[in-house]
Amino acid sequence: MPDKTVKRPPWDSEARAVARPRWQSVTSQTVFHNPWIQIESHDVIAPTGNPAHYGLVKFANRAIAVLPLHDDGTVSLVGQARFAVNAYSWELPEGGGPHDEDPRDAAIRELREETGLVAANLREILSFDMSNSVTDEVAVCFLATGLSQSDIAPDETEAFEYARVPFKDLLDAVIKGQVRDGLTVVSVLRVYHMAVSGDLPPHLRDAILD
Repeated sequence: MPDKTVKRPPWDSEARAVARPRWQSVTSQTVFHNPWIQIESHDVIAPTGNPAHYGLVKFANRAIAVLPLHDDGTVSLVGQARFAVNAYSWELPEGGGPHDEDPRDAAIRELREETGLVAANLREILSFDMSNSVTDEVAVCFLATGLSQSDIAPDETEAFEYARVPFKDLLDAVIKGQVRDGLTVVSVLRVYHMAVSGDLPPHLRDAILD
């Protein structure tokens, strides 16, 4: 199985990385696929040297999320019923972007389709592995500012409700577990960190923290 190149934290080193044993895939079989995911069954050799069996979910797209932050410190959210957890979910505008597409282009599209918003400024704020024990899905999160309204064009399977809420209320809902979508949770905490560390324009920082 090919090694995935990631940025190492400061306490790690190239020498340690090279010396580490890797997972090895001995046999693999695709047991399910559709246009979005592929499920594989692997016989493997673990880094310990022991044989094991592993299931892997591979994604055709990157996960993309956009936090639309208005000048008054409010955030535009969408609400929708999520099949996998059988629950209603308030979330940021989000979706998927093909791996050969610039993530920024995917973010612009998802923001426009789900909310009708167009951003004068779009900044990548974080990327991370969604659930690295069972899937290879990678997420890229953006902060959108300088927002203006255009037409909404949701996917045919999406039935949205809309809300525009103060960032503080959204942060509080995340902390209380009332907003549970992973992309939304991570993006909200990241933008809060940007505010308290001085990594936002002063007017947005003040709108979030005051």
